[in-house]
Amino acid sequence: MSLPRANDKPLFTPGPLTTSRTVKTAMLRDLGSRDTEFIDLVRDVRRRLLDIAGVSQEKGYEAVPMQGSGTFSLEAVVSSCIQPGKKLLVIINGAYGERLAKMAQIHGIDTVVLRYKECDLPDLSEVRSTLEADPGIAMVSVCHCETTSGIMNPIHEIGQIVAELGRQYFVDSMSAFGAAPFDFEGAHIDYLVSSSNKCIEGVPGFAFVICKRESLAATEGWSRTMSLDVHAQWKGLESNGQFRFTPPTHAFLAFHQALVELELEGGAEERGSRYRANYECLIEGMGKLGFEEYVARELQGYIITSFRYPAHDWFDFDRFYDALNDRGFVIYPGKVSDADCFRIGNIGRLFTSDVASLLGAIRDVLSSMNPDREEHISTSVTR
Repeated sequence: MSLPRANDKPLFTPGPLTTSRTVKTAMLRDLGSRDTEFIDLVRDVRRRLLDIAGVSQEKGYEAVPMQGSGTFSLEAVVSSCIQPGKKLLVIINGAYGERLAKMAQIHGIDTVVLRYKECDLPDLSEVRSTLEADPGIAMVSVCHCETTSGIMNPIHEIGQIVAELGRQYFVDSMSAFGAAPFDFEGAHIDYLVSSSNKCIEGVPGFAFVICKRESLAATEGWSRTMSLDVHAQWKGLESNGQFRFTPPTHAFLAFHQALVELELEGGAEERGSRYRANYECLIEGMGKLGFEEYVARELQGYIITSFRYPAHDWFDFDRFYDALNDRGFVIYPGKVSDADCFRIGNIGRLFTSDVASLLGAIRDVLSSMNPDREEHISTSVTR
């Protein structure tokens, strides 16, 4: 099928992403927050989100949209879904795991941390032993795709351990939901958070929590804030279909159109196939240019890829970034703590033809930066 294309410079970033023209134009309307058409729209969005997760209200699950960026909804779960006096175990192998632990600490939640290198997977035996040793831990959190590096964490295996030991499970699937199919029920997830402006290819403005109704229902009165109370938001949506506070109406119109386009593309599996094709085109081309990936091939996903800086004095990332931007391509700085890297996203309304164009621009920029005009560069392992 022919998919709607974008008409702006392609964004090879982890979000906001390149969106289709039809998603953009869906925002060219004004709807009131109490308009029955908008209430019906929110209801349909909630249903479609559950469909993507492979669950339903009939199976005991809920989709709860929340205003703000993805970080707001992560903090909403942290601050309102952990029982007072109980602990949170945060599994960390990147900056976004660190951010979640900081949220918990700010809210006065006793936090246990298992920290790993940004290019390594968590130690499952350590997760198990930590839970066995501390009955005060009520919830375990982990990033699905740790956008810091692009590594994909074993959310199913962790979920099996968490369920076996009778704890709740919270997955940050910000950069994976909608394009990395997985068994939501089989992973024993209690709470999952993702955002409107990631793999579903909407625009920024809200995020959402997909959760077990039984788990959420038990949290009434636990919230440490007013506006980030997931239970109260859910109850409001169930009672009258409305947000408790002003909803991002235009972002919702765009998101509904993005959900329709996801369905037309063939769902999360087919979208993931497109992103994987982008990724394979990227790593093949970058390899030919001599770039080295930060994460081992078998551990990384196809969402975003971290590349090490070339080991040449002439390479300067700011110059590299600006030159690509001048040519109409937007990439992303690195975020890992132990290496000099930059990141290239494979998601959004992008195709292999866009990736091929980016690779051509990178080749031209390297040629202009390199006084020896080498065709092939080498990369360093910066520690």
